[in-house]
Amino acid sequence: MPGVLEIIFLLIVILISMTIHEAMHAYVGYWLGDDTAKQEGRLTLNPIAHIDPFLTVLLPVLLLLSGGPIFGGAKPVPFNPGRVKYGEFGAMLVGIAGPFTNLILAFIAFGFYIFFGSGVVGNVLEMAVRVNIGFFVFNMLPIPPLDGSRLLYYLAPDAVRRVMAGMEQYGIIIILAVVLLLGQLLSAYMLGAINFFVTIFANIFGVVL
Repeated sequence: MPGVLEIIFLLIVILISMTIHEAMHAYVGYWLGDDTAKQEGRLTLNPIAHIDPFLTVLLPVLLLLSGGPIFGGAKPVPFNPGRVKYGEFGAMLVGIAGPFTNLILAFIAFGFYIFFGSGVVGNVLEMAVRVNIGFFVFNMLPIPPLDGSRLLYYLAPDAVRRVMAGMEQYGIIIILAVVLLLGQLLSAYMLGAINFFVTIFANIFGVVL
């Protein structure tokens, strides 16, 4: 059973990771000409603006307590696809900015882990690697309203886009259903994907784990 200190470290890692994740959505949207996120106070590194009680706090902690791979999300950053440059391509860039930021954070944390991979610092860095990869993999699932759906929006025909647009209004309900109904399958997929990226990082740094 994880201790209180481990849960505290997890929450700190999540707050930092998801704040940067959501801020990057907002910054890319603003860079592409849409100020919706700025008008709603989301163009910020203040974590309070981005926290979702279920996705950011409760879900990751429950996953930690259950021993499963850790993943989650935050309040979606609002943006107007019709106002960003380059149409659906621009909207796709806004969508994937957050998850790919997590992947970069995971890579950076892995590099520090190689040099400081012992004791409490090493444990926190290892957690940061796996949490950020988990956020990348989970949020890139092509299920509305997750970020990966923006990539599918860009690639899919209009008929599929209309179905996805209808799904988005149910947001958190769809995510909750996926987690509850496909929990074991999702956990197996997440664990395999996390280990896959950790192996890639290890190969890049030339280390054996």
